[in-house]
Amino acid sequence: MGRQCHFILALIFFPAVLSLDFGGSRVSRNTHFNVDVVGQIGSAVDFSDHHHIRKRRSADDGGDTCNGLQGYKNKLSNNTHSTTFNDLSGSVSLAWIGDGTGVVLALTTFQVPIFLLKFGQSKLYRSEDYGKTFEDITSLINNTFISTEFGIAIGPENSGKVILTGDMSDNGGSRIFLSTDFGESFSQSDLSFNPRMQIIYNPQNSNVLVTISVKNELWISEDFATTWSKIYENVCVVKWGEDNTLFFSTNLNGSCYDRGTLIVVKTVNYGKAFKTVAEKVYSFGIGGRFLFASVMTGTGMMRMIHVSTDQGEEWNMAQLPPVGHEQFYSILAANDEMVFMHVDEPGDTGFGTIYVSDDRGMVYSKSLERHLYTSTGGDNDFTNVTSLRGVFITSVLAEDNSVQTVVTFDQGGEWVPLKKPENSKCDSTAKDKNKCSLHIHASYSMSMKLNVPMLPLTEPNALGLIIAHGSVGDAISMLTPDVYVSDDGGYTWLRALEGPHHYAILDSGGLLVAVEQNKEPISKLKFSTDEGQCWHEYIFTKEPIYFTGLASEPGAHSMNVSIWGYRDYLLSQYWVSVTIDFKELLTRDCTDNDYVSWLAHSDDISDPNDGCMLGYKERFLRLKKDSVCANGRDYIVTKQPTPCPCTLDDFLCDFGYYRKENSSECLEQAELKGHDLEYCIHGKKEHLQTNGYRKIPGDKCEGGVNPERKEIDMRKKCVSDLLDPQLQTQEAEKPKHSALIIVVVIAVLLISCIAGVVFVKKYVCGGRFLVHRYSVLQHNAEASGIEGVDEPLDTNVVGNSKTSFHEDSDEDLLE
Repeated sequence: MGRQCHFILALIFFPAVLSLDFGGSRVSRNTHFNVDVVGQIGSAVDFSDHHHIRKRRSADDGGDTCNGLQGYKNKLSNNTHSTTFNDLSGSVSLAWIGDGTGVVLALTTFQVPIFLLKFGQSKLYRSEDYGKTFEDITSLINNTFISTEFGIAIGPENSGKVILTGDMSDNGGSRIFLSTDFGESFSQSDLSFNPRMQIIYNPQNSNVLVTISVKNELWISEDFATTWSKIYENVCVVKWGEDNTLFFSTNLNGSCYDRGTLIVVKTVNYGKAFKTVAEKVYSFGIGGRFLFASVMTGTGMMRMIHVSTDQGEEWNMAQLPPVGHEQFYSILAANDEMVFMHVDEPGDTGFGTIYVSDDRGMVYSKSLERHLYTSTGGDNDFTNVTSLRGVFITSVLAEDNSVQTVVTFDQGGEWVPLKKPENSKCDSTAKDKNKCSLHIHASYSMSMKLNVPMLPLTEPNALGLIIAHGSVGDAISMLTPDVYVSDDGGYTWLRALEGPHHYAILDSGGLLVAVEQNKEPISKLKFSTDEGQCWHEYIFTKEPIYFTGLASEPGAHSMNVSIWGYRDYLLSQYWVSVTIDFKELLTRDCTDNDYVSWLAHSDDISDPNDGCMLGYKERFLRLKKDSVCANGRDYIVTKQPTPCPCTLDDFLCDFGYYRKENSSECLEQAELKGHDLEYCIHGKKEHLQTNGYRKIPGDKCEGGVNPERKEIDMRKKCVSDLLDPQLQTQEAEKPKHSALIIVVVIAVLLISCIAGVVFVKKYVCGGRFLVHRYSVLQHNAEASGIEGVDEPLDTNVVGNSKTSFHEDSDEDLLE
């Protein structure tokens, strides 16, 4: 590793950031990974219910696809472009400017700490042809040292805006460089403050910028950094909401470390007026259309989640268990319809429970228990399969501490093991060969320093395609993983490549590329035109390079891939970038005959109900495996949705109801029969009349079974302690009524613990305690023993790839 560890390649995929280490890999979390690890994490959990696993759901058999390419080596050789950078700096950051523009900025940075000072050098290069050639434009930034942590900020969409944040100047401020023409020219501007975070754009107006200084001052510019105004002091976290609304947390005592005493403030006119929307806040975050706040309850160190769907004007208490100071919440995924929330278990267990919300983000049902989420490093394996709705993959921690991979195809209704690939065998660590399944390596494996160079990869426009590292056994193995591919959204898998690889999806899934993870210099690229069934090899350089990263334009539309690395000689070292353009390989544009109709979530199209998922079927046109052609940059996923008749499986069990194993019917909890069920919403107490069902968020079924559900407004105000800390104290002074209710609630809790089928929690609303059951989303979840797990409050918006988590805190979980 020696000299290799001095260099880092950072690939900035607008707007996400990915870092890789020279000797091994550093992905997403800046974690180093060793390669010589042998052993097994744990033994198996008995997942006895495999009835959901069906046969292969591929769009077509593909036939013999390995003979579809002829003479590809000469074609690729003529379209391979190598660039040598004469300087060898410690890191390289790549930034794509715009979509389909071909403009890439490469910032090389070298920094050496000497005593208490740091000395560094930056060079800036620009490409207009997807990295085939670069021009040195360092003179445009006057040889200024650019920050490596948050030095490049790319404007939204195709605005062409770029901000480079330079080193501190002599006057105690910073210097930034601005471009509005995709980095072709830059203008210099000196700031009177030093940013402690990346300058962030208003998503609706790229001329409006905001940042926080190292003195915790909130600064804003409405004219693309020409002028700046300080609009608030003692600001801890800032986030853009909808409709130009800016949210930030602050503390009147000036400390951002006093969690639970923060207030959340919003401004809708860029700081001309402010409104406090929440108090006693531990942290806050935004996911989809939901605004969340983790709020202290006023009793000890406990806190609860509140949610708003109108940007903080009205708040509702989320029906989730409260957490203590050693626990955390984490938003795993969120869109405009629902939220996946992880709630940490008490104690340092390393797991929690996943809850899934209704369409208000307020009422939650238990989805998955023992969800792996380490409290020390904030590592979890929750992955959104972005190309197929409702599909998520994650890991659970079994009773024997083995790590198991599970998948849901119905947005958290049922979690099941992954099917064992037909072309693979159980590894040597499996104790029971009859209980083999595929286990996916993700963030947790990386934190354990396994030889896993990349997270699972999916793209919204690559239908059903998943690429991931994995092992086959009765638990995740610490043996060297292989690369597995699924072409049907995770139902079936294929062992595609032996050993760890870096990989990328190009041409909307029509082309896969991979480079083997290796300590030694490499010269070989692998690629597939049939979704990973057959792989071809191409020698991209006669002189091998030490590989540091694989880079392609975000969005998986491009036909270009860049291999970054360096050459190391006795007296010299320098960066090398090799870009391969596959357009001359896939010279023919795909026609209608190259596509085949594919019904997602289906293996028997003759069954009229087959393929119904969340209330409707989706039929797609996807590329045949034996078609060697280009989807092209203008390729758009074509789908034909068809609603299905409603069944009980399209509904969740409502408050006070549960499902028995292998049953779709919701039954009333015996201990709650005859009791009114109440909850707070929009500041009012409502009486709920229900027959036990509520529709799954996002479910589009029509007709069929449609259980009635009715809410009647009681026209009584609820007590909210979010803005007035005195209200809860005043209500607590009603001893007779509250004491009686407390006794009843404790009795219910005891009965629930003994029965083992209900999880009861109490809330104060209008001076009364509210009791709700966190019902299991679907049958078989309890039987499988893989329900709920929780984690800190971090937001990973549905539709995006997996984002990195940071320290163990609610703030990170909400970010």
